[in-house]
Amino acid sequence: MALKPHSGSNRWYPVYTYARAEKKAFQALTSKGLETYLPLHRQLKQWSDRKKWVEEPFIKSYLFVRIKEHEQAEVLMTKGIARFIYFSGKIASMPDRQIDELKLLMASPYELEITEDDLQPGEKIMIKAGPLKGLTGEIISYRSQKQLALRLENLGYSIIVQVAASFINRL
Repeated sequence: MALKPHSGSNRWYPVYTYARAEKKAFQALTSKGLETYLPLHRQLKQWSDRKKWVEEPFIKSYLFVRIKEHEQAEVLMTKGIARFIYFSGKIASMPDRQIDELKLLMASPYELEITEDDLQPGEKIMIKAGPLKGLTGEIISYRSQKQLALRLENLGYSIIVQVAASFINRL
């Protein structure tokens, strides 16, 4: 990660990259002397002949750059960068605190998974993959994307099941 002295006018901006170009875009921005953050997590990948731990981008096609507003064009002219992220019609920026919190989270020993699903207690779900495939239940609590407490129908018990959010369907 390239580091520059903090100045009051530098802000963090989320940037969208082309598919699977996060690491190359990160290196290109860093080589331009721009402060850049690419959250990575270790993942065990399976190939037909071997398994290997690899560092994968935590948020696909996203990285973060800390720049002055007039440096936005320089970022867009970087290989692998598709566009800035917009919110309410303006280029989105993030407070330093949020990036610091993301860095702390990424450094934690907890197993993390990202999902766009907004899972809520009380929702009826069915497990769609894995050894529990076909089980239906109700979300009692949502601790993380990997740990849902489910009340399984017709049992009357609540069972804490560790299942990826990507393995469930809402009913």
